[in-house]
Amino acid sequence: MELNSKKLIITTIIVSFLVSSLVGATFGFIGGGLASGFVEPFLKGQIPEKFVKGWKNIPFPTPEEKIKVVEEDSAVIEAVKKVSPAVVSIIITKDLPKIEEYYINPFGDDFFEQFFGHDFSIPRYRQHGTEKKEIGGGTGFIISSDGLILTNRHVVSDTEAEYTVLTNDGEKYKARVLARDSVNDIAVLKIEKDNLPKVEFGDSDTLQIGQGAITIGNALGEFRNTVSAGVISGLKRSITASGGGTTEELSGIIQTDAAINPGNSGGPLVNLAGQVIGVNVAMASGAENIGFAIPINDVKKVVEDVKTYGKIIRPFLGVRYVIINKSIQEKNNLPVDYGALIIHGENIEDLAIIPGSAADKAGLVENDIILEINGEKIDQKNTLNKLILKYKPGDEIELKVLHRGEEKIVKVKLEEKK
Repeated sequence: MELNSKKLIITTIIVSFLVSSLVGATFGFIGGGLASGFVEPFLKGQIPEKFVKGWKNIPFPTPEEKIKVVEEDSAVIEAVKKVSPAVVSIIITKDLPKIEEYYINPFGDDFFEQFFGHDFSIPRYRQHGTEKKEIGGGTGFIISSDGLILTNRHVVSDTEAEYTVLTNDGEKYKARVLARDSVNDIAVLKIEKDNLPKVEFGDSDTLQIGQGAITIGNALGEFRNTVSAGVISGLKRSITASGGGTTEELSGIIQTDAAINPGNSGGPLVNLAGQVIGVNVAMASGAENIGFAIPINDVKKVVEDVKTYGKIIRPFLGVRYVIINKSIQEKNNLPVDYGALIIHGENIEDLAIIPGSAADKAGLVENDIILEINGEKIDQKNTLNKLILKYKPGDEIELKVLHRGEEKIVKVKLEEKK
């Protein structure tokens, strides 16, 4: 009897599980629950035809779809395993004034005590030395086994601060800033350590919208090596990035919906092969899942310069300009809707042509429009600055210039930006 009871209990549990599963799975097809006589035939092993048809229409994943999901998950996992050891947190500290509170009696020690029986004091504050405090944080990643680290310039912009690198294995190292890029929001740091894991660079010129992307970083300056995954949402974006009291224009930027949070700045944007394709730089405020990264191909020359020369080498033309579009053309009655219009800045010292520069020596003047560099058209996607960066100091280039309504070719020998 006891044995039969156990069999009955087990049978009941199994039947209950199967019935509840089928009810949940076929709810849209059943329409009237189990009152239609489904349970009894099921217990006899007879499933009504209408339920069999409904069951066949349920969109369960095919074996191929299951394999695809597993492959995608595995790709992300493997990419993260490959890159994470080379991702670091950057801790920013600074000596700040140490303020102490003290009290004074503005009426003398005995005045209030004489009439009210107690002393009257008011608080005052004064500096009492300095103390080292953590004032911020960011992310970086190791690009050479001897301790070169790439991050954003705005992460290490304070020349009076100290920077500490926290590696993935929990070790701390004092970092030196070797170079801050005046063109891109990029900086290179150095820690004294050998045999470090390093990242592999990908090719950001071959990116396609919709391909997978992963971000890794020190989210909110608190959650180290936080991983988020998404896709490439856009390419060659132009944005105005601001923060820390600075504002800059960035062009040719990658857009992704993989989450980029404060503290992720300077971290890697990675493809599913575990290659770095960008440097996380900004997020859109007031929006969700709109982040931006500097293409890694725009950074490779900076890395090579620092490795070779210990600094960033930049070509310099010496003009202040605005890129012309349809709106600017119409507003200023210009003859073309592309090119770089040489123009002075808002302040009197912001000259259109830098005295003694390559542009000055070549005879360029304010209101000239530079149309092409070595046959490449200048527009919002290919800005003057972006095209100039293809060359080295000392290279001679040809500019097609619109000067007072007439086109002419001007040869310019580029100089090094100081």
